[in-house]
Amino acid sequence: MTLTFAAAAEGFVRDLDEDFRRIEGLIGQARAAGADLLALPEAALGGYLSSLHDDPDDVPPQLDPDGPEIARLVALAGDLVVTAGYCERGDAASGGRPYNSAVAVHGDGVLGRHRKVHQPLNENNSYAAGDRFAAFDSPVGRLGMMICYDKAFPEAARALAVDGARIVVCMSAWPASRTNRAPVLADDRWTRRFDLFDRARALENQIVWVSANQAGTFGSMQLVASAKVVDPGGEVLDTTGTRAGLAVASIDVDDAVDNARRFMGHLRDRREASYTSVPA
Repeated sequence: MTLTFAAAAEGFVRDLDEDFRRIEGLIGQARAAGADLLALPEAALGGYLSSLHDDPDDVPPQLDPDGPEIARLVALAGDLVVTAGYCERGDAASGGRPYNSAVAVHGDGVLGRHRKVHQPLNENNSYAAGDRFAAFDSPVGRLGMMICYDKAFPEAARALAVDGARIVVCMSAWPASRTNRAPVLADDRWTRRFDLFDRARALENQIVWVSANQAGTFGSMQLVASAKVVDPGGEVLDTTGTRAGLAVASIDVDDAVDNARRFMGHLRDRREASYTSVPA
């Protein structure tokens, strides 16, 4: 069955009502494009940190994972699967520190959750880390989620693929480089890394990859946008480039994944006994 995926490049702020106004507009655009799934960026509810270096106390509004904001997202989603990042209120296990989290919803309710595992630079000053990657069933098929820096670790995407995910959504607030930034955002080395990770993770696992990212500026950061949909061969089907907008592409997921794996099946041909970790 052919499905249509929409990946958003958009900026989000501390004002939740304004964020929901933007989300409602993006859902309308995605629905008009015939999308079955809309991926919103990391921290779509409440905005990301304004800096990874200067202010560890600058944390977005902390939301309950089953609170009214998530219920509002469920109501807006309707017949779409919508994924979005938010700051999840801390618990006893985290010592009260919040989590950088993502949720997948549909009009019927919450489908899946993820807490960001890998923390770049000083993000651990603001958030507790998650500890797992798990796929889940959804109206668009077996789905996995990760957040931003998670995609720099091949084990993360591989864990989801081994758990049966044929579609992985990565939600980011990925900035341009802080030093020696390129005059043209598309030429910035961090933009290139963002794009390379997206293509590599799709290709090595032979899955459909949907990548959403924040756009514009927030605090001291310039975000690289570059939302995209990538096929199981690592080919970019559509991208926003470094501008805000929606990347939209249609693909028969099962047909594309099965064809990619038919002769050179990367999961099938693994030699797990050869991958023994070397002690640090």
